[in-house]
Amino acid sequence: MRARRFELRLLGSALVGAWGLAAVLVLLAYRPGGPLDIAVGITMLVPLAIAISGFLWPPVARGRDTYPMVVALGLGSLLLLLPSIGGVLNQLQALGTQTLMPSLEAAYPWLLALIGTSLFAGFGLARRMDAGTALRPRRLGVGILVAIAFTVVAGTAFAGAVIANEIALRDRTTPPAVSRFGPTDAEAELPPCDGALAAGKSARLIAHFGGDIDRRAIGSVDLSGLRVGTNFRWLAYVATDRELGQYGAASFGGRSWTRTPGEGWAMADTELVREQTLDLQAVRTALARRSRSTAEDRGIEVIEGARARRCRVAVEGDTFQAAFPQIQWLVGDADLARWRGQLDYWVFVDGGLGQVAGSVNGEAATIEPEAIQATIEVFLTATERGADLVIYPPSP
Repeated sequence: MRARRFELRLLGSALVGAWGLAAVLVLLAYRPGGPLDIAVGITMLVPLAIAISGFLWPPVARGRDTYPMVVALGLGSLLLLLPSIGGVLNQLQALGTQTLMPSLEAAYPWLLALIGTSLFAGFGLARRMDAGTALRPRRLGVGILVAIAFTVVAGTAFAGAVIANEIALRDRTTPPAVSRFGPTDAEAELPPCDGALAAGKSARLIAHFGGDIDRRAIGSVDLSGLRVGTNFRWLAYVATDRELGQYGAASFGGRSWTRTPGEGWAMADTELVREQTLDLQAVRTALARRSRSTAEDRGIEVIEGARARRCRVAVEGDTFQAAFPQIQWLVGDADLARWRGQLDYWVFVDGGLGQVAGSVNGEAATIEPEAIQATIEVFLTATERGADLVIYPPSP
């Protein structure tokens, strides 16, 4: 029994650590500007208290079948919780977005993790109250009732605080009449994730690519430019293990150019350049309609006053490479066919693609000998879609 108690307390400590990390992230980083920002973070302490209860009074069971079930319950809760924490970290880090109404797909892992943690703690408290030696039906019923109470209290407190904060924020904040990300109509219906998606007749493009091999950074690519139809022009500052300097690509009126460090602009083969359109290329490849048929709806967000639906699709490495050929400065000619990853994309009221963020990872030996694993990331924004932008062809 002592060994089992120790193992369950070890599992309980992992749950405490996971819920504690989630609470710290929300408490310290959740700042959309509402009057209840702090209150939202405080409500995350309720699941933490439930996890602490499970640590202090673990649900020790004697039965041959019961004990593995209790361990599976704790491990399942932890496995649901850890990816969700990673999603929150990404949400709060770089994207600068504010979730107004998370989708069921985004919220259900948290709910399942909370239910599992509540059951873990509830069975432990039921055993302590009953002071018995086996998981009898009475104790099972008491544990389930305690778990239901824990889940209702924690879920209601958090959901109520978030909803009240968002309503107060929207009531006191007047959205800008114009946003560079798109329409700001608060009543307009957003297209679904698997609906029509367009790159826009024109766009101002900003992209960042980065990568690491075995947790060691291998460089970055920072790009900015314009696109009007299929005509485009951009410059990229490349600082990687492979290349260093300013590169560029342009296509205008059926002619194409590329720029390399020290050489300036020079005429290039149009077939080699036409796939460098960034947002348009992403819609054609990784975000084609067939690829979005199983897209995951992550909820509705506001980006600089413009509402958007955040969606997620799984992506293979070769598709990622086709969508963003600029990663050649990071991976060279490496074959990424066995790599896997995901792309988040934001669909705005006008049905336009305004933002893409994601990554792929896989074996790194084809990039660097004796390396094990590599990750390549992308963050792309397409703003001022449909605006009257002007592209001038380069002067070689």
